[in-house]
Amino acid sequence: MTTRTDEELDAIQNVVDRVASWQDGATEDTVEDELRKGVDEVGVVLEDDDIRTLAAAIEAEHGRVDVTEVLGR
Repeated sequence: MTTRTDEELDAIQNVVDRVASWQDGATEDTVEDELRKGVDEVGVVLEDDDIRTLAAAIEAEHGRVDVTEVLGR
């Protein structure tokens, strides 16, 4: 388990919120790609498993996804 600072979690949450807000109906691969681009932009490293988990949550929830709940951190 990776320990993240509050700042990193906030940055990841902002990326997830942005991607979720305009990716309705997009494929999971597209959502994963956009998440990767977003976390690269904010300078946070996420494992591929974390990206896939977040993308699946965005697809399933169609609304607010809480990063700390989804990633268990």
